[in-house]
Amino acid sequence: MNVWAYIAKRVLLMLPTLFGVILITFAVIQFVPGGPVEQALMELKGQIGSGEGPSASASDYRGRQGIDAERVKEIKALYGFDKPAPERLWQMLKGFARFDLGQSFYHHKDVWELVKSKMPVSITIGLWTFFLTYLVSLPLGIAKAVREGSRFDSATSMLILVGYSIPGFVLGVFLLVMFGGGSFVQWFPLRGLTSDNWDTLSNFGKVTDYLWHITLPVIASVAGSFAVMTMLTKNTFLEEIRKQYVLTARAKGLSENTVLYKHVFRNALIPLVTGFPAAFIGAFFTGSLLIETLFSLDGLGLLSYESVIRRDYPVVMGTLYLFTLIGLVVKLLGDLCYVWADPRLQFESLSR
Repeated sequence: MNVWAYIAKRVLLMLPTLFGVILITFAVIQFVPGGPVEQALMELKGQIGSGEGPSASASDYRGRQGIDAERVKEIKALYGFDKPAPERLWQMLKGFARFDLGQSFYHHKDVWELVKSKMPVSITIGLWTFFLTYLVSLPLGIAKAVREGSRFDSATSMLILVGYSIPGFVLGVFLLVMFGGGSFVQWFPLRGLTSDNWDTLSNFGKVTDYLWHITLPVIASVAGSFAVMTMLTKNTFLEEIRKQYVLTARAKGLSENTVLYKHVFRNALIPLVTGFPAAFIGAFFTGSLLIETLFSLDGLGLLSYESVIRRDYPVVMGTLYLFTLIGLVVKLLGDLCYVWADPRLQFESLSR
């Protein structure tokens, strides 16, 4: 099976998977109480029942009796709930096929525009988390594998486990208390990605201001990622070091650096490289809700949470469709990276 046939087969498998995810979520939404129509009716009843305005007595009477049927029909038509569920599903799927994610009920904006407006925050946190994790964890994992059982290995393992055991939002609170003006010093700002006077700063000032703002949230975000990637790197390298071909290379008189970096390094990096697409793309869309809330960062995590709470179904379904599609594509890229990193693998084995 050649690469194009494999890609075509995987794309055909993506379609029912994507449809199944959308269908199940859409079906669940139909039974969730407190939808946008109910919220609009409750808000309207509250306004009518408040008795504000010159006709307070008449409004108060209408508030007690309820809202007339014509007004209810208008509200249902406004949110598209005047149509049966299958028709709404079909309209949504046709829009998704054109990458039209619809309009937000709450923000009154196109979902695409809303997602793009939130991306800078998530991209910032995600990219810094991704690069710092790989830049630190790969060399540290290799060093731990080479020095297995040494004091260096034990000390770093202790530090890594301590960092991994502390949740990111707890570390974020600690950093804010210590360095964000909570109880000690105020070396870093409490919220946002930039200062209010961003536009008036020089280019150097903008760079330093940006780095000044992201320091604490990035530290809180990457603390747990270090442990997973470091230990994965260490265990992968240890598995390769203990193989027979390494003993044979050493018996031939090759230097330790040649054995490590010419033979072990290339084979041990295969599982790490193949996970690169998922880690890279996932860095954009897996921003922590708690981190964003704690540091007042208006990103995709906060948007997703608020859309669920406010029953903003176009945002819920649109972001679900977008992220599921990205996840499926990234999984395909990961499989392609397997074959690229290890030519011994064939597409037939991956498609089983």
